[in-house]
Amino acid sequence: MSKGNYTEDNIRSLDWREHIRLRPGMYIGKLGDGASSDDGIYVLIKEVIDNAVDEFVMGYGREILIKIDDEGAEIRDFGRGIPLGKVIDCVSRINTGGKYDSKAFKKSVGLNGVGTKAVNALSSYFLVKAIRDGEMKVAEFKQGELIKDHKIQKSDEPNGTVVRFRPDDTVFRNFRFRKEHLEAQLWNYAFLNAGLKLNYNGMVIQSKNGLLDLLDRRTRNEVLRYPIIHMKGEDVEIAMSHGNHYGEQYYSFVNGQNTTQGGTHLSAFKDAVAKTVQEFYKKLDRKDILASIVAAVSIRVEEPVFESQTKTKLGSTHMAPEGESIRTFLGNFVKKHLDNYLHTHPDVAKALEKRILQSERERKEIADIQKLANQRAKKANLHNKKLRDCRLHFCDPPRKTAEELRHATTLFITEGDSASGSITKSRDVQTQAVFSLRGKPLNCFGLTKKVVYENEEFNLLQHALNIEDGLEDLRYNHIVIATDADVDGMHIRLLLLTFFLQFFPELVRAGHLYILDTPLFRVRDKNQTFYCYSETEKQEAIKKLRGKPEITRFKGLGEISPNEFGLFIGEQIRLEPVLINDSTDLDEVLGYYMGKNTPERQDFIIGNLRIEKDTTREEEPVNEPAAMEEAVEEM
Repeated sequence: MSKGNYTEDNIRSLDWREHIRLRPGMYIGKLGDGASSDDGIYVLIKEVIDNAVDEFVMGYGREILIKIDDEGAEIRDFGRGIPLGKVIDCVSRINTGGKYDSKAFKKSVGLNGVGTKAVNALSSYFLVKAIRDGEMKVAEFKQGELIKDHKIQKSDEPNGTVVRFRPDDTVFRNFRFRKEHLEAQLWNYAFLNAGLKLNYNGMVIQSKNGLLDLLDRRTRNEVLRYPIIHMKGEDVEIAMSHGNHYGEQYYSFVNGQNTTQGGTHLSAFKDAVAKTVQEFYKKLDRKDILASIVAAVSIRVEEPVFESQTKTKLGSTHMAPEGESIRTFLGNFVKKHLDNYLHTHPDVAKALEKRILQSERERKEIADIQKLANQRAKKANLHNKKLRDCRLHFCDPPRKTAEELRHATTLFITEGDSASGSITKSRDVQTQAVFSLRGKPLNCFGLTKKVVYENEEFNLLQHALNIEDGLEDLRYNHIVIATDADVDGMHIRLLLLTFFLQFFPELVRAGHLYILDTPLFRVRDKNQTFYCYSETEKQEAIKKLRGKPEITRFKGLGEISPNEFGLFIGEQIRLEPVLINDSTDLDEVLGYYMGKNTPERQDFIIGNLRIEKDTTREEEPVNEPAAMEEAVEEM
């Protein structure tokens, strides 16, 4: 082992800006290109809007103007405005802010004075403007460095703060804001702050009834067994019902932060519901009570502690450092309000009991099958035959918490020996795993969950993901469907989507499911190589090369060499998220694409194939549309 010198010269002191840019993940979680809802560019938006919402909470300003496009974002509130003499300090001096001495801000997510400083440091351009009582102060920055300090001047604008920024594309490569993620983020602000008006690119987002509106919006295409129960008290708000879906569906928040991975408050809520319902009916099993539940839970905690920097899972056990436990607080609240509601609404009590008993029957029907399936999964030696796992899952002692481990890992689901072989050889063995399908999966549309245990492929996939009892123990953050760009590949993709949407929709809603985008063509000469994802990109690449280039059409993942494949699943990976928005009717979608073989379904499959005609090949032409229609007919 070589020995290095360790002297005073090895010790460095970084200023705030250098430290944020060197370790951005410590401040905003993962970077990403905007495909995932928890990518860093959305955290930047959140950090700025949080400050505007805090002004609303304090009683100043009931509207926030938000403009977001490919060039960046601008957020304008109508609060009190940053004190003009402290404008520069508040966005560029670490541990500087106005929340430290205010008791009202103790139930906020961020109290460390970092938020807008991180946005500033990670932006190629950042402007802050504060307006107070007829005067205005403006400052401009580049990557956290002050480039223009404007003098205080007169202004006739209403009080408030304006922040304009563009994420630094040297940090957030190929980033793109996705409307779906932004709207979901902004609607959460509206639901958690009834009465607040958010004007997003001209669209008004506002809620009058808080979490009742949230659950109503999220279940608009689902048949609920009884009207939504809405309970609200000091530092807590809950809305809940039961539907016909599989699994449990939760939307949880702490101090306005969307805790997508739950935490102590969500566990306490589930325990409280199960206990209250058991005592009310004098019977029933916890699993059956929580099956098909859909609920939104929001609490406010003093000085919350989260399990990681991403703040997606609450670790606090008490409502305040010296206060009541979260478990006791939620237990008492749910016991009082839910029990009273069931006693005063016998029709709801009857409907709830009917749904729970139905879940009990369904659970008992598959109990024996489930037991045998679990035994089969154990005997199949899952980790050697179907799943090539990543090394992070086998570290002893674990290098990361359960949440950090999941956050760092990806599972590719692919079909065929050649495709799985290419991915396996080129993957990052530390963080990327591969699950190999054997042939096309079963079309499970319209089938019951019993099929998950009866079908070997589905059962082993469920075990690989560890989602049998919900998402709390999900082993991978990114679940990526990797199939060929042909008819069979599209069919396999649809079959897998059907599996997840039918039996584990909460996994899709939580933003864990993606489609891998790989290049269709390689265009190269002796000096340069271009990988092209469309015919247009191919033609552009041909123009850039002189002479007649060599053009390769990748018809399947197995045709891409492992060395090349490493380029497409590394830092420059292109992933398309599978998104379910509030207007999505899952039954309608699945029935359309996976029901009877209609002409519309054929047109969809053929129309969405990324098959481009290679005009450089001098071969006898093939009637590809006719060939594809014939293949689709066989599905």
